[in-house]
Amino acid sequence: MSQFIKAARILLTTLREIFDEAAYERFLVRTKVVSSPTAYAAFRQEFEEAKTRRPKCC
Repeated sequence: MSQFIKAARILLTTLREIFDEAAYERFLVRTKVVSSPTAYAAFRQEFEEAKTRRPKCC
């Protein structure tokens, strides 16, 4: 049963990274704000700005 729990935790952690939940949580900790629509808008704006600065591969 413990292997199943480990696999489930890895799956959930992976999904949180894929859907930006973990990144949003790190943003909240880094900026020392609570979750709100305004905080999420700031997170999305920062994410989009960072994405435009990244060079495209191909």
